[in-house]
Amino acid sequence: MVPSWPHRPLSRRRALTAATGLAAGAALPALPLAGAAPATAASGTAASGTYTNPVIWQDFADIDVIRVGDTYYASASTMHYSPGAPVLRSYDLVNWEIAGHSVPVLDFGAKYDLNGGRGYVRGIWASSLAYRPSNRTFYWLGQIDFAKTYVYTATAAEGPWSRLTTIGTAYYDAGLLVDTDDTLYVAYGNTTINVAQLSPDGRTQVRTQQVFTTPSSVGTLEGSRFYKINGQYYIFLTRPANGQYILKSSGGPFGPYTMRQVLLDLRGPIPGGGVPHQGGLVQTRGGAWYYLAFVDAYPGGRMPALAPVTWTADGWPVVQLVNGAWGTTYPSPAVPAPPRQVTPMTGVDTFDGTTLAPRWEWNHNPDNTKWSTGNGLTLRTATVTNDLYWARNTLTHRIQGPTSTATVQLDHSAMRDGDRAGLALLRDSSAWIGLKRDGGVTRLVMVGGLTMDTNWNTTGTGTELASAPVSGGRIWLRAGADIRPGAPRTGTFSYSTDGTTFTRLGPDFTLGNDWRFFMGYRFALFNHATQALGGAVRVTRFELSTP
Repeated sequence: MVPSWPHRPLSRRRALTAATGLAAGAALPALPLAGAAPATAASGTAASGTYTNPVIWQDFADIDVIRVGDTYYASASTMHYSPGAPVLRSYDLVNWEIAGHSVPVLDFGAKYDLNGGRGYVRGIWASSLAYRPSNRTFYWLGQIDFAKTYVYTATAAEGPWSRLTTIGTAYYDAGLLVDTDDTLYVAYGNTTINVAQLSPDGRTQVRTQQVFTTPSSVGTLEGSRFYKINGQYYIFLTRPANGQYILKSSGGPFGPYTMRQVLLDLRGPIPGGGVPHQGGLVQTRGGAWYYLAFVDAYPGGRMPALAPVTWTADGWPVVQLVNGAWGTTYPSPAVPAPPRQVTPMTGVDTFDGTTLAPRWEWNHNPDNTKWSTGNGLTLRTATVTNDLYWARNTLTHRIQGPTSTATVQLDHSAMRDGDRAGLALLRDSSAWIGLKRDGGVTRLVMVGGLTMDTNWNTTGTGTELASAPVSGGRIWLRAGADIRPGAPRTGTFSYSTDGTTFTRLGPDFTLGNDWRFFMGYRFALFNHATQALGGAVRVTRFELSTP
């Protein structure tokens, strides 16, 4: 789905052309209708306290959410970042961790390797996550480049995930349904909504049929989520970027469907942000329903927000509001006590293991021969270029809102002449602090003016705005970012020679908030060559902290 910052309906296809017991995803048990007594969790525990929106102040958009037993899972868009399609996990719908990724590598063409082309604003868009009880398997389904649909499966959310099949029909903004009889259906499309039936093994398409045409008075509908609830079929659809609608059929998955508006121009929970939309419905084991949507909140991205849902007597969902708006706070869901605390999305990483933690994603696919972990993260130069947007093995981390700071301890003693390494605020307008080594001399610099146009071609490779001398082979780099939406926000850069006292370097960097890049700003670790390969840096510590 394509968000529209001015909140006018506009599909992603049009935007890109112009620029260039179970849950959601499965048949659900009976729901309590309006007037029924509030449900409590199966264990008898009651909700205690409140939660605050956004429930995740990091960039996770186009959410699909499911429940398997007492555990909730969600998937999100990642565009050109690799691995793609993160799988989030929660035990209470409020506190989330990243369990893994459904798409281990973006093997959809050389452009995703930064080889002769670039995949910016392509790759993993709105996709679907489902669980099939009959074979105890998770399914991820998504289309790539309007060309084909890919299905990946795993028996555990953290993986390993593997590709099950490729389907020739491009299921745009798809929602996968595992019906009560174990049949697999897919709802998909933009304005014209279709339903496909898959073969029992999920590998091929059996049939596809148009089931709904969006009235011109509504405009664009996309972002399908497909459900079966109380014998009725529902397709949950977004009107980008300011509305949510739902279709209902009592005649089967192929319709006929009738439509109802769920929300339109609803005030959201993030000041300066957009209307909550394009997410999924999920039911707790105790029978309570929730809607996990996202809020456009650039420059940081699109942030998940949670609201309770009730149902009318004739089976239509109603989002529960607070003073006519999506609430900033609500009572916490009534769920059993979690088996453990989830892994925080902030904190310290010393890269001691043999693999990267799932909170990390590369800018395009990495060259896996040029990096390693264990006793820190070693980044060997993988590309000779003066353009960071072409440099392979740039490792990214989402920024925590509303403000946060990334601090990196960097060993640069193995850099070679022409190498550039450091810490960036990365998007279609970028800046960084780091090291330049030229003529046997290493200098600390702050660089701004890295820019792309709306076709994602580089228009600026950067201008050095400040510098300082460097001695020794170790330094601490810091980037701070204010990603609150609304007024222009800034990023700042600083450095330290002892890890304690930090000195600002360079001017404030104004973060861009154009929605068309879709992904929000990220912290990025990079090391690339401008002359020849062979150099390396080692990141011995990364810390993401909030005030």
